[in-house]
Amino acid sequence: MKRRFGVLFSLALLAFGSQAETFKVEDIRLEGIQRVEPGLALRYFSIASGEEVDSTELASATRRLFKTGYFEDIQLERDGNVLILRVKERPAVSLIRLEGNSVIDDEALLAGLEQTGLKEGDVFKRATLDQIRQDLLRLYVGRGRYGADIETDVEPLTGNRVALNINVTEGKVATIQHINIVGNTVFEEEDLTDLFSLKLPGFWSFITDSGRYAREKLAGDLERLRSYYLDRGYVNFNIDSTQVSVSPDKKHIFISINVTEGDQYSVSSVDVTGDLVVPKETLMSALTVEGGQVFSRENVTTSQTALERKLGDKGYLFANVTPVPELNEEDKTVSLRYFVAPGKRTYVRRINITGNTATSDEAARRTITQMEGAIASSEKIETSKGRIEQTGYFKSVDVNTAPVPGTDDQVDLNYVLEEQNSGSLTAGIGFSRTSGLILNLGIQQDNFLGSGKQVGMRIEKSDVRKEISFNYLDPYYTVDGVSRGFDVYIRERNFTNSNTSNYLTDELGARVNFGYPIDDFQRINFSLGAEQVKLKTNGTNTAQEVFNFIAKEGSSYTNFITSLRWTENKLNRRVFPTRGTYQSAELELAVPGSDLTYHSEKYEFKWYKPLDNVEDWVFSTRGRLAYAGSLGGNDYPFYRNYFSGGLSSVRGFKTNTLGPRDSKDKAFGGNVQTDASVELIVPVPFIKDTSSIRALVFLDIGNVFQTECLAGSTNCQSGIKFDELRYSTGVGFSWITPVGPLSFALAKPLNSKSGDDEQTFEFALGRTF
Repeated sequence: MKRRFGVLFSLALLAFGSQAETFKVEDIRLEGIQRVEPGLALRYFSIASGEEVDSTELASATRRLFKTGYFEDIQLERDGNVLILRVKERPAVSLIRLEGNSVIDDEALLAGLEQTGLKEGDVFKRATLDQIRQDLLRLYVGRGRYGADIETDVEPLTGNRVALNINVTEGKVATIQHINIVGNTVFEEEDLTDLFSLKLPGFWSFITDSGRYAREKLAGDLERLRSYYLDRGYVNFNIDSTQVSVSPDKKHIFISINVTEGDQYSVSSVDVTGDLVVPKETLMSALTVEGGQVFSRENVTTSQTALERKLGDKGYLFANVTPVPELNEEDKTVSLRYFVAPGKRTYVRRINITGNTATSDEAARRTITQMEGAIASSEKIETSKGRIEQTGYFKSVDVNTAPVPGTDDQVDLNYVLEEQNSGSLTAGIGFSRTSGLILNLGIQQDNFLGSGKQVGMRIEKSDVRKEISFNYLDPYYTVDGVSRGFDVYIRERNFTNSNTSNYLTDELGARVNFGYPIDDFQRINFSLGAEQVKLKTNGTNTAQEVFNFIAKEGSSYTNFITSLRWTENKLNRRVFPTRGTYQSAELELAVPGSDLTYHSEKYEFKWYKPLDNVEDWVFSTRGRLAYAGSLGGNDYPFYRNYFSGGLSSVRGFKTNTLGPRDSKDKAFGGNVQTDASVELIVPVPFIKDTSSIRALVFLDIGNVFQTECLAGSTNCQSGIKFDELRYSTGVGFSWITPVGPLSFALAKPLNSKSGDDEQTFEFALGRTF
């Protein structure tokens, strides 16, 4: 490339005779300018009409203009007192062609070039070609392709334009051939390398990408290695050096890590000092590290967080707790002191709620236990977050504290919500040989018009079932969290063509219920209702047990039912929980004065726990135990029997088909139910946002039993027999769709017996796992 900084003065030199002489510039004329704005060129040239200049000033102005990079050559000439600025512009990059790339697509490569300073339409600078090659090679090295090569070619085009042709040879991915740790004597190398995310290639490497090197992964692995030693008392552990080498053919990578383990230390004493605004006994009780233990950095950090949380619970949100370890080299112990600097007690100025586009502000705010104007409490702030999540109205809830400008003792709480569908709509029409024409319409809205109130209605008509029902619940009937609701239903059931015992019922019922909060997690619910039931037979198709029951108790019953229920809900959210527990116990009575008096008791529990060090994997278990019986001289009403089988109990068996059979060999249900399930919730592949989707692997167990057979029974075997429990395993999937939750299960019974009705695939709209 020709660079011309000199100034051509064929006329001026004759006139001046010396370079030191000056002349007055009356005008400046630009020649050769095409794409560059003339004003831009004159601004950088920085000499204006009317100025007196000499050749030195002209050369300096020319250099400034050349440094802009827009021009390939610049010449100055003088015509009298008119300065002629003749330029030759650099060509523009009209087109960038990429060839040979497949691993990194065109968009990613072009984005990399743009960061380098090159894109279509820009001025072409030949000096940038080397930089382009190095930057693109760096992209491929980041993907483990050390054998990649980049060739560039500049193709002239008309109109002072060029096309840049980039030919890429991507090469093959270099795989890790060996990871060697040198200097370890306490722990086996295999145990240490198992901590690493970098792995040697295996059979499934072509799918999992194991065996590929990444600098970021190595940095994380070194930190895991350091933490492993520090959590086991090796406080002087050090990584002396790390070498990463590539084989000559650039196909293999060798990693060598040199370490010094040092000696193992134990904790000699633990103390808390500083400004103890919270009783020392309270702070000491929060510590997980104790004297005599092997020193663990993890325990030290956990205790530090626990102390800050205790201080935060008392309003010191910005307390600073600093662990100060003192090493004793003689006996290899650590004396640990936590220094407390609580700062000022913090108050909540304002609570802001955002993101609730459909739900009213009140429906979320009323669940918050932290009050405005009160002392800020970490416990109440987090509890409030959990209570909002438990409403089920929101897909996610985040909370952050923002200091109030101009103060050092006030914060604003910002709860950021993301709405999710909290209702379900079911509507369908179908036909089956057993049920005939099926019509159903169901609406359940747990957040009616964003008010937080629950409203539902269901209409169903088929040969088996006709029903109209309505339910309503206001979870905050009073500001203290007392709930009130009611439900009514009219139902006709015809089991003459179903898998269950053959009879018909006409039912009419209503119930009112109240709920009282005990604390943030526990509630007591009380309900009172009445029902009228008419029991009908279907001739000889009805089992003898039903005939005998009608002969003794009649066919029409008016019952007054009351129930008492206790619940404790510590789940982190109502829909798709990932941690916490839930349990409930319920007692239901058909009180004296009813035609049929009876009792029923039921206990349920659920437990969720994320697996350690495995993101998005959750272990869960649930169980249910129920028992019912008669009060007084009447028989227990068999039409209220428990049933088992299906999505809500033991998957892999048809709904309500397990347990005792009647004299017609139909499922009759029982007065005792037990079932449990163990589930492993796993991430859904290829889906980043799993807040509305859940996949799991399960093992179910359960059945129903009859403690006392009804008169006329021929197939009934009374008593609880554990060898009659049924097992099944399979996979399940739930998805919160725009019209409500949709769940599928693919299950395989493990110990089905003769007469069991199996069902491999099941689905339901309106429920989740």
